[in-house]
Amino acid sequence: MTDDCIFCKIIKGEASANFIYKDEEMVVFHNIKPSAPIHVLMVPVEHIESVNSLEERHGAVISKMMIKTKEIAQSLGIRDSGYKLIINVGTGGGQVIFHLHIHLIGGWEKA
Repeated sequence: MTDDCIFCKIIKGEASANFIYKDEEMVVFHNIKPSAPIHVLMVPVEHIESVNSLEERHGAVISKMMIKTKEIAQSLGIRDSGYKLIINVGTGGGQVIFHLHIHLIGGWEKA
């Protein structure tokens, strides 16, 4: 963890967040600036800057995050209606907070 990372501060309890899931490897909390009716962030507890920083040893936590997605989507009521997963990588890819995270977004009404 790093001292200047907001996600590390949230994980350590030094900054507030509305958690919906937490264990020793990952946390999930509501985005404070949602871009959809439902917008949560899935974040590994270990500070990993981005996808570009992933190493073989991170395989288990990344796999867990992906598999946990369907459970989180179910708890949010959007598993069957559909949702998006977004990972921004680097400044040019729209990454603003340099702690790897997956945006799980959905909740739009059908047209």
